[in-house]
This record gives sequence, structure tokens and C-alpha cells, in this order.
Amino acid sequence: MKIETKVKRGDYKNYNDDLIQRYWKYQECEFNPLDKYFDQPNLGNHRPPVFHPSESDKNILISPNSQSEENKKVRNLFPHGERHKWYRSMNSSQALAISVLGNLFVHGELSILSRLGDDDGQPLIISQVIEFDQLIMEHKIDYLQEPRKTRIDAFIPGDFQVAIECKFTESEFGSCSRPHLKKTVSNYDKDYCTGAYRQHNGRKEKCPLTKKGISYWDYVPTFFKWDKDEDQVTCHLRYNYQLVRNILAAGIRKNGNPQPENGQVIIIFDERNPACRPGGKIYKSFWETKNALKHPHMLKSVTWQRIINQMRQENILPWLTKSLDQKYGL
Repeated sequence: MKIETKVKRGDYKNYNDDLIQRYWKYQECEFNPLDKYFDQPNLGNHRPPVFHPSESDKNILISPNSQSEENKKVRNLFPHGERHKWYRSMNSSQALAISVLGNLFVHGELSILSRLGDDDGQPLIISQVIEFDQLIMEHKIDYLQEPRKTRIDAFIPGDFQVAIECKFTESEFGSCSRPHLKKTVSNYDKDYCTGAYRQHNGRKEKCPLTKKGISYWDYVPTFFKWDKDEDQVTCHLRYNYQLVRNILAAGIRKNGNPQPENGQVIIIFDERNPACRPGGKIYKSFWETKNALKHPHMLKSVTWQRIINQMRQENILPWLTKSLDQKYGL
């Protein structure tokens, strides 16, 4: 993630098309008959295979010993109610996250993260006190006064907190929903925002979320160089909303005490995804957010490829690295 260039319009389509073709070839080898496992046949490689709800656990890669206690633990790392809308699709970043991080954790190999370098060549994990004996998938944060709580893909709790955000085929980070409110919704007048950070619609507060009692902007000055009293043509949180919430989740303790020196966020992404390369939206948001941090160590990135290659070098879970290659080309 260095010098910015423009991503060509067809790059993302080619990336996605290549993955879809791979998925259907993988399906032919691993899941037959097709109609037993998937909701529709392959209609010209127009979309990824999507498992039937009753077969959704098949989207997680597990040890060939399907009866093992470890496999049950992997599948139980998050409850059914916490599964994403597109969890059943082979494009699901959640299924990939549980396949990689979940298996590493259950098999006692999550400490591999401490032996990795980030994309700047620096150690990925900056703390030496993490023991990697806890991992919470789909961890919800309850100290930001949010009606809809921030949810972290994977979270390592402790004296030093690590929030892990897993991206795969996504084209951007989650953005603030307020500029997208439609006039037909009941809360439009009080919650709509133009995307600028300023007073409007008769509000005293510059952000409608602040008016609702959500505490993002109470903490932003502790973590970022942004001035919360200064108007902004484009709000710093508009397109970096998900990243900012992740930073706050990692750097604030349960009692509401901010400790930016004792937390970090790791973004895991696919190096083939054009959105993650210079000129892409994920790339742009990552660097805007990192460059604004008062403690830049709090935000680091690493590719799925780097993690999986390290697993191969150390001969960690060879059945998993083989399956990741077959299914995803990783």
C-alpha cells in the first residue's frame, strides 16, 4: 500500500470473475450432487455458489476428520444469529475468516500472527504480552452508546486489545449511513446528514450521531488529529466510518477509558482485490485513517496470502492451506 494509481474499471470484474470460476470448479470436485448443497445450478458463472441454509456450515473449511472435537469448536466460535447476510456465499469474508483464524485459534496456532510482518515490513503485532489463548468472533462493543453495536470480525481481548477486520472481495469499508437516508423514512428530518460535518437541519451538533448520544466524536480527538470543532466539507467519518469504529473498539476499555497505546486494529485483505491496491477505495480509506492517527501503530494491514504462506513455511495445518488454495487460490 504505497503510491496511488488509478484502478481500471474492469479490474474488479476480472478479479471477481476469476474467483467465481474457481468456486464452481471447486464445487464440482467437493460437492456432488450440486442440488443437495446449493440453492441453484451454475448459470454461466454469473455468481458464486451459495449453500442451502441447511448446508451453510459446509462453507467453513474444517479438518478432513469431520467428527473431531476441534471441528465442532471451530463451527461454534460464533452463534447462528451472528452470521452475515451473505455468509452462505463462497465469496463470504466471514466464512474465510472463520476458516483461517478460527482453525488457527482452535488448533493452538494463532500466535503465528506475532511472527508476521505487516505491509510496511514492520512487526504486525506490536505487543509482547498477547498470549493468543482467547479469540472472539463477531465481538460486539457495548461502550460507545450505540443503538446498533460495533461488531468486530475477530477480537483478541486482554491488557492489549487487538481488533481484526477481515476483507475479501469487498470494494470498500463500511461508510456512514446518514447521508443515504431516504426522505420517506420517519427519522429523515432529525437524522439526515449531507455528508458534511457542520450544523444543519436546525441541529446544534455537527453530527446527527452525536445528537443521538453516540460517543464517537467524544473520543475522536484522543485518537485522531481531526478537530471536532472544525467544519468539514466531507466528514472524516463519512467513508472511514467502519475503520474509525474499529479503532475506538480496540483503543477504549470496557470502563470507557481510552488507551490508544494498548490496542491495535489489523486489516486482513486479499492482495488480488483491486479495491485494496493503490487507487482503490479500501486502500484510500486505510491510508486516510492511518495518516490521521496520533498513534499510527494502531492500524496495520496484512494480506491473507502473507498469513497462509507463513503457515506453509511452518507446516501449520497443511490440510487447511491445501483447501484454501483449492477453494480460493490463496
